[in-house]
Amino acid sequence: MSTATAVGLRSRRRRLVAILALIIAAAVAATLSTVFTQAKSEAHGATVFPGSRQYFCYFDALTENGSLDPYNEACQSAFDQVGATPFYNWFGNLDANGAGQTVGYIPDGRLCDGGGNGPYDFEPFNDPGDWPRTHVTAGDTVEWRYNNWAHHPGRFDLYITKDGWNPDEPLAWDDLEQFTTIQDPPQSGGSGADENYYYAPLTLPQKSGYHIVFTHWVRSDSNENFYACSDVVFDGGDGEITGIRPGADLPGNDGGVTEPTETPTDDEPTTGGPTDGDCTAVADVSSWDSGATVQVTVTNTGDANMGSWMVHWLWPPDSGIEITQAWNTEISTMGDMQMASPSGWNASIASGESVNFGFNVSGALSSMPELDCMPD
Repeated sequence: MSTATAVGLRSRRRRLVAILALIIAAAVAATLSTVFTQAKSEAHGATVFPGSRQYFCYFDALTENGSLDPYNEACQSAFDQVGATPFYNWFGNLDANGAGQTVGYIPDGRLCDGGGNGPYDFEPFNDPGDWPRTHVTAGDTVEWRYNNWAHHPGRFDLYITKDGWNPDEPLAWDDLEQFTTIQDPPQSGGSGADENYYYAPLTLPQKSGYHIVFTHWVRSDSNENFYACSDVVFDGGDGEITGIRPGADLPGNDGGVTEPTETPTDDEPTTGGPTDGDCTAVADVSSWDSGATVQVTVTNTGDANMGSWMVHWLWPPDSGIEITQAWNTEISTMGDMQMASPSGWNASIASGESVNFGFNVSGALSSMPELDCMPD
């Protein structure tokens, strides 16, 4: 498999809970070209093949010491406008209330950041420019990949720009035509790692020249949606990537797979990874007129010791519920989405054992929403 850059799958697993707990990672040195602060990172994914603008720009900019110094000019322009935080949250281009909405909800010119309804400022990623590009061949079957920072069921609607679209203007709905939907694809490994992903065989449409593939991930278990723009060139390529830092590490992207992994049969699971189902979270709620106390028990249901964990849930829309105090945990909030990670001492759980954390809320809460426990 030829590539224009070194895109080997060097393992660089980063624990999701560690990143969720990260507030500021400062790295200042006289030799750095970029001085940065790193904000909390949250979930849930981005297109890896063909790589999205956010995915490529983060790994294009990432230096060996963890600072950001974009090589690609379009990525540098985005960085100059919004700073480091959206780059470190390359998998967080989302809308908690997207609910599958498209035309009339996401305005023209704002498709690549999903209308800007998420917690991070990805607006510059809508701008036309020389973004990193994946070179492919029309009609080829490749392995489509989408990073699975957190696992959720749902469908991926894939669109591509029509013949004759204007690449000098931000993407609009009239520029696009839908060419496929991928429903509940399997995973290459567990959630919370750069190098793991959903995957599916994808037959590329008959196109030529430069196009944009727009991906809309519609979750089936909540209203949360995710968005990605991937720049592709139909020129007989085999997954080569141009416009990116030479030697950049692109986890999960090996230049494309022309002989995709065999799809599961009806008897094989279509979701899950080696760490799925290894922990559970059960909540006990004590309510009063203006609030509640919640105690959560996290249990390692797997056969091996668990190094860390994350518990994720969604408050009902417009519930008005707010966490006012928490103990034995660090909680990150993204709209209605809540993520609880260990406070440190309670990260490791032996097989069959449990740890506890809790919090107080203001607002009406008599029972907790479904809790999703992810081991690491």
